Amino acid sequence: MIQAAKRHHPAIIVVELVKLIKNSIWFFLFLFVLKGSSTANWVIWGRYLFLLATLWGLISILLRWYFHRYEIGRDSIVLYEGVFVKTQRTFALDRVHNQTSSTTFVHQWFGLTSLTLDTGTSGENASVEFPVITKEEKERILSLLQQKQDSIEAREEGIVVPSVERKIHFRSTKKDIIKASFTSLSFLAIFPLLGAIYTNLAEYFQIEETAESALDYLLIHWWMLMVLFIAALGLSVVIGFIKTTWRYGNYVISDDHERIYIEKGVGNFISFSIPKHRVQAIIVEQTILKRMLGLASIKLISAGGFEEENQETSSLYPFMPKQEAYRVLHLILPDYRIEEHMKRFPLKVLWLKLLHPYYLTILSVIGLWIFQPGWLWIAAIVFVVSVLLRILDYWFTSYLREGNTVQIRKGGLTNETFVTHRERIQQITVKHTWIQRRFGVATLLFTNKAKPTHDTKIYGVSKEEAGTFFTWYQKNPTYRVRLEKMR
Repeated sequence: MIQAAKRHHPAIIVVELVKLIKNSIWFFLFLFVLKGSSTANWVIWGRYLFLLATLWGLISILLRWYFHRYEIGRDSIVLYEGVFVKTQRTFALDRVHNQTSSTTFVHQWFGLTSLTLDTGTSGENASVEFPVITKEEKERILSLLQQKQDSIEAREEGIVVPSVERKIHFRSTKKDIIKASFTSLSFLAIFPLLGAIYTNLAEYFQIEETAESALDYLLIHWWMLMVLFIAALGLSVVIGFIKTTWRYGNYVISDDHERIYIEKGVGNFISFSIPKHRVQAIIVEQTILKRMLGLASIKLISAGGFEEENQETSSLYPFMPKQEAYRVLHLILPDYRIEEHMKRFPLKVLWLKLLHPYYLTILSVIGLWIFQPGWLWIAAIVFVVSVLLRILDYWFTSYLREGNTVQIRKGGLTNETFVTHRERIQQITVKHTWIQRRFGVATLLFTNKAKPTHDTKIYGVSKEEAGTFFTWYQKNPTYRVRLEKMR
């Protein structure tokens, strides 16, 4: 049954109003608090422009709620948008790949939620967004999507796969949250915040002399300084724990026969699902701190995934013990196995990396020579760090090609392991510069379907190995189809 076009829930006005306040609060504090006593012309005009922009923001929120409508049918969703220029966007249900639901505090006040449906395309028609929607309406839309998916599978396979109850593979505990709060270093955020507050207070209240005398006093009574430092550190740990709990609390990873489900958040609840057959690759990421603690983050690269700034949504718990992460990955995606032993590159690749131009060092020398000639020694530190990073990158870079699977590990401070299958690779590109040709090596670029397209580069492969990769990729059935079409 086709639903008549209707407006969004009136609570969208409150949600948009909260968003407007969040986006304008810093301008308000700057113009009316920090610059409250200023009579400069640019400050006065800035206040007028701020008030006009805020007034227009309020009016546009009301106009969008009044004129914007949506219509849900059996096969499509139609959005009617625009205030002065009307637009109509139609989204076929069978084109929807992923769905994300987010429930903020404002949504919870009204017993509502939000829903975003991604179609796997790019541009303004990439997704259908319901910023405020009832939970019953959300479930109805998801039910329509499930029915559409079942009918597509029935036509393609001639059978209907029975629904399977979700199986939970990971649920975060308080111990995981504590470990995550320390690993993410969020507890250190209070120190730059205190520094910024002190800088602003020192500028407007002239507290430099008082602060200096207080510091002299604390240096004499060093035990008081230690007490204050421990108190500040304890406060920062508490703030970091609250922030991490808000973001990663109640983290649950589950799956059924067709989909992977990720739910997380305490104050802001987010749920995400992705079809298993649309996973194009996986990435295991480890910072140097995570490697020391034996933790790992696994990201899912999917066809029709969300924009790059929202990729964290499609990640497994980012502070999971490495072996536990491998276990969960194998349970939900048994075709993706992580091998620890891979093929290293010959020593000549390291010398090739070290011969590359040191652009950052050159820029440091030029900048310091012009502005701070006495600090030229810093350029030497930049050069040494650059060399160490290239050595680390060479040391951790390796690869493995086995069957229809390719695995690439690279990175120095942040280590990434990329795993994909031959049939998931859209394109392989072989590149080589003049200096690479003299060393007899090349660069391989693997392109996987995602949004945006995901590229993985491996530097230093021998020419013979690059040719072997090309021959290996030619055995891809989809590659042969593309060749037949080109002919």
